[in-house]
Amino acid sequence: MFYNVDDKKKYLKEHLSAKRYIHSLNVAAECKKLAVKYGEDKEKAYFAGLLHDVCKELSPEEQQRLIAESGFAVCREELETRSLWHAVAGAYFVKSVWGVEDIDIINSIRFHTVGRAGMSRLEEIVYLGDLVSADRTYKDVEKMRKLVYSDLDAAMLEGLVFSIKSVVKKGGFIPPCTVEGYNFYSRLIRDA
Repeated sequence: MFYNVDDKKKYLKEHLSAKRYIHSLNVAAECKKLAVKYGEDKEKAYFAGLLHDVCKELSPEEQQRLIAESGFAVCREELETRSLWHAVAGAYFVKSVWGVEDIDIINSIRFHTVGRAGMSRLEEIVYLGDLVSADRTYKDVEKMRKLVYSDLDAAMLEGLVFSIKSVVKKGGFIPPCTVEGYNFYSRLIRDA
């Protein structure tokens, strides 16, 4: 399948800050590398990674409008956490505005912030590509980068633990799908 990335890059460059645009390019590149490593479609992974933050810098009102129009199941914890809105809005945006029909791409954008149980390989790649992209500098990022390239399931569990700890530290809300994702990957590791 052909993905028109040039048009999308032009749109992102015009609608995102320079820092967010560079981040989007970095995530796309990371997703492509991970797709090659784990036998997924590298162009599809690049495309999904490129678009994961397409609505990140829209106004809160615009993000809320897209969420309301989407018809997607969105839990209360997500609705009460503004930093999560862009993922739901972005998934609906690429579907409704750009006509993306591939549910794997839509879900990769939709769940790249919160994770969930039973993620597809592409969803995992976008979730982790966002976490370890070249512009990320958090403590232990190098350890996480190594893990992502050695054990995808363990990396997903570690990523979800990192996310949950971060949210708890800030006093935020944890969506049920994140907890379900943590339990899912914990069982996968335990039962391996």
